[in-house]
Amino acid sequence: MYNQPMLREDALKGKTIIVTGGGTGLGKSMSRYFSQLGANVVITSRRLEVLEATAKELEQETGGKVLPVACDVRDYEQVEAMIAKATETFGEVHVLVNDAAGNFISPTERLSVNAFKSVIGIVLEGSINCTLALGKQWIKNKQTNRTVLNIVTTYAWTGSGYVVPSACAKAGVLAMTRSLAVEWAKYGIRMNAIAPGPFPTKGAWDRLVPEPYRDKFDLKKQVPLRRVGEHQELANLAAYLVSDFSAYVNGEVVTIDGGEWLQGAGEFNLFDDVSGEQWDMIEQLTRKAKS
Repeated sequence: MYNQPMLREDALKGKTIIVTGGGTGLGKSMSRYFSQLGANVVITSRRLEVLEATAKELEQETGGKVLPVACDVRDYEQVEAMIAKATETFGEVHVLVNDAAGNFISPTERLSVNAFKSVIGIVLEGSINCTLALGKQWIKNKQTNRTVLNIVTTYAWTGSGYVVPSACAKAGVLAMTRSLAVEWAKYGIRMNAIAPGPFPTKGAWDRLVPEPYRDKFDLKKQVPLRRVGEHQELANLAAYLVSDFSAYVNGEVVTIDGGEWLQGAGEFNLFDDVSGEQWDMIEQLTRKAKS
């Protein structure tokens, strides 16, 4: 049942939701489910042709309204124009989902400063731009019962080698989530985040784990549940967090990774691969050491 829709069909009826990075990957999956639940959805990224194709596909699948708007979230003026277009089309915006991201595997010393800035710009500056522009509008117009949902990652807490620009940016988004959850609650604005583990998507997966290395670096082996996530699982969680059912959830970051980061955090979790016979030997050696 974990890959089935969770909420009732009208759970998001009447809401307008902006999803950055909504044309592909997890953003597309969330947008599809939001539309199925009755929301008007605005999907945005830099590539209009991709957005238009996704909007047409989702409208045919769900019967809902999906508005494609090209926008580079690193440019504050483009963000303001995108929000204006969404407001003009649907009247008002109730939810922002900051999903736009850039990431790739690389030793940090191989990165140019522009490559580093590109990831920071899309992930951190983009999330700040969209949150600030929409938040200012909500506060000015005294529009309450509003929600921002940020997509971060489990290494936002710990950091991670070989994805340092992403780790820096996601940590900043995590800090923004919890800071504004306190500061903006008085305006009726909730801030929450999701920290996903491995959820394969075509574009991101090709950059992070290229095809020739997928058997060697099988991410399922790092997950105690021994599988990767289904997109519907994350969409279910996202829909709950932007719905009125989660009205008392504020400043929370929900990890959905099958226990992956906990397995990596435990000092002795490497013993997970020890066989029964090897445990017998370890037990004998331990008793011998005690005596």
